[in-house]
Amino acid sequence: MDRQPRILFVDDEQLLHNLFERLFARHGMQVVSCSNALQAMELLKEQAFDLVVTDFMMPDMDGLELLAHIRQEYPSTRVIMITAHANVQHAVRTMQHGAFDYIPKPFTTADLVERVKASLAAPVPAPETKRPRAKPAGRAKGATVEYIGEAPSIKRLKAMLPRVARNRAPVFIQGESGTGKEVLARLIHQISDRAGGPYVTINCANLPRELVESHLFGHRKGAFTGAIDDMTGAFERADGGTLLLDEITEIDLPVQAKLLRVLQEHEFQKVGSTETQKVDVRVIATSNRDLSEAISEGVFREDLYHRLAVFPLSVPPLRERSSDVPLLARHFVKKYCEIYELPEKTLSKELLDRFKAYHWPGNVRQLENLVHRGVVLSGDEETIAVEHVFDEFFSENLEAGAGERPPDTLQTIEDMERYMILQTLSETGNNQQMAAERLGISARTIRNKLRKYREEGYI
Repeated sequence: MDRQPRILFVDDEQLLHNLFERLFARHGMQVVSCSNALQAMELLKEQAFDLVVTDFMMPDMDGLELLAHIRQEYPSTRVIMITAHANVQHAVRTMQHGAFDYIPKPFTTADLVERVKASLAAPVPAPETKRPRAKPAGRAKGATVEYIGEAPSIKRLKAMLPRVARNRAPVFIQGESGTGKEVLARLIHQISDRAGGPYVTINCANLPRELVESHLFGHRKGAFTGAIDDMTGAFERADGGTLLLDEITEIDLPVQAKLLRVLQEHEFQKVGSTETQKVDVRVIATSNRDLSEAISEGVFREDLYHRLAVFPLSVPPLRERSSDVPLLARHFVKKYCEIYELPEKTLSKELLDRFKAYHWPGNVRQLENLVHRGVVLSGDEETIAVEHVFDEFFSENLEAGAGERPPDTLQTIEDMERYMILQTLSETGNNQQMAAERLGISARTIRNKLRKYREEGYI
């Protein structure tokens, strides 16, 4: 291929856009990025691409739906699917739907570049006969989830859930990052009478400030610069089901006022429209902030909180339910052994003792990450030992700080992302707003990433 290859990258993680554009530019490729499948479909109408690299899990429709659309409308365009929830059945299904390649996470940047090059060098896919379009992911019942824990606080929480679920009243879930607020929200939907309806999630912290209103309520074509077509918002997509507003305290005050009206009147207006639409949506909101502090600082409306908190639930941090650590650890061992198709593994007594003595600043998410590491590094061994998780290599890496390593030595996407954020903050004198503008993301995203890095011990 003589000309510069053009790649469309589709992922709702905004920071990855800048990262991938830089990564592939070094290899003579041009990358255009977007955040969801609907945006990708619009870009495909306007521009020609040699390859589409898409995440599987996305808010509007999943990667399989986008893949079906591309194979039907643009049969000469190759597609690579990436996913964090890999298994053989999913891989087979993806390839049967016409994907050229399937890449499970975690993967290295070198592996990604190599497989993108292989896809571009391969023959153009043959057109296929038209098949029925996949059903929208939001209307299908999701995979069964469960909330793991036997500590008294968790037992009380789980005992309350059936009563909380059997109505349409809003729920407000508070808890530190990594405690499992999103899992709890999905469980409420799953055991409610709305389980057959859509379950839509919006991460309020990761949306650019100027697009929050459009993502919530939708917009009309021409409502603002860049509104090249009508957009269906989260409330309309969640009609008859449940809408999770993750980290709702990150929404700006003007949009909070409009959100309050939807909760009170059960109706909304799209941006750029004078028409009012009725909606039947059960709202679940989450936050890791101190709500009294957010209200006193004037960044979150007290009346909105009271409207949302018909059922206020609090998820305890892992350090306050340490008796659940072995139970959770074994659950994650089973999960990742199934993902990687490995034989059953056990955790050594020394490792469990180390886990029980740890303070878990990153809560359940951090425990899952460490178990994931242990499953991978233990390889064919039946027992996951301390050295598979708390290896000296990783301890030194945490102490040194990922931001100090040059980009050419970074192996994973997460490494590169962390390096870019910390390096840009260093260059801007820790000015988060300036760093966000340079990276093309919101200051809220930077704030949340830094919180995560502190919890995980990187800074």
